[in-house]
Amino acid sequence: MKRTKNPIKNIAWSLFILTISFALSLMLQQISHTQFLVPVVFILAVFLVSVVTWGYAYGILASLVSVLAVNYAFTFPFFKFNFTIPENLFSAVVMLIVTIITSALTTKIIRQEQIKAESEKEIMRANLLRAVSHDLRTPLTTIYGSCSAIIENYDRLSKEQHLKLLGEMREDAEWLIQMVENLLSVTRIDGQKINVVKTPTVLEELIDAVVVKFHKRYPQQDIQVEIPEDFISIPMDAMLIQQVIINILENAVQHAKGMQELSLKVFTLGNHAVFEIADDGCGIPPERLEHLFTGYLETKGVSADHKKHSMGIGLSVCATIIKAHGGNICAENRKSGGAVFRFSLTLEESEDE
Repeated sequence: MKRTKNPIKNIAWSLFILTISFALSLMLQQISHTQFLVPVVFILAVFLVSVVTWGYAYGILASLVSVLAVNYAFTFPFFKFNFTIPENLFSAVVMLIVTIITSALTTKIIRQEQIKAESEKEIMRANLLRAVSHDLRTPLTTIYGSCSAIIENYDRLSKEQHLKLLGEMREDAEWLIQMVENLLSVTRIDGQKINVVKTPTVLEELIDAVVVKFHKRYPQQDIQVEIPEDFISIPMDAMLIQQVIINILENAVQHAKGMQELSLKVFTLGNHAVFEIADDGCGIPPERLEHLFTGYLETKGVSADHKKHSMGIGLSVCATIIKAHGGNICAENRKSGGAVFRFSLTLEESEDE
């Protein structure tokens, strides 16, 4: 169970566990006619409180309450406090030791998870820098070469040649703008002081906005959209999730050779909304699947003028955005041909998140 800093939840869990332990102890006492199992039950309760609550305070308080409960209700003389008996003192010491050890271990685990998360962030930053060196160099070189060609051969080039070079420059500039937006999104999400602000977003409005933006960039590419007929609202940063979907759709257009159909499907599964973007193109090479969302993909065998080849930055951004939303993202090849990208978002906001 995930620990939470919410004091109300911590108090509620502590009271619930202690109440159940007290009731269970009464039941055992009635069945076995002995009090020897009661301290074991409360020790287990203290352990559970230490695991599900944040910090040391709730576990220590639970151990003190347990000691008082055992001493008052389950040891002779009943319904009176008496700490002169050695067994009572021993039970109190054991409960305190269990509490401190458990709280220390869980705190250590949390710190290790934080260190691991920071390490993953550093790896992602390094991968993004490597991806930038590959993906930005080519369009910049193309823009520089086209500008030089126009300047040096202005009078000798025909109008059609001018328009062709200028069109290529505009296309490369649009690609650079998209990559810069991706990098800014990663920087905004990955910052320690900036969090994703989730607001309830109607699924149908989200998908409509995505389709409109995508068709402006790729008017010739149709998308088969399938969403539930029911009203669905999902807590999210709508602009970032739009960027995820558009990035994946663009990757299909740019990399799925032989693609005839492109689909966007959304369905609910339990407390999650699952988004699927599928194509019937050439699929993803198996050696690339493992590193698809790391931010760096090898471009061996690709000519220097092959622009927009690497999909690393875009998919790394997608993974970062979905992770910041508390969701999961994955990709796989379809048995019928092509690839499918799938990510999920929770339908209801949780305070633990």
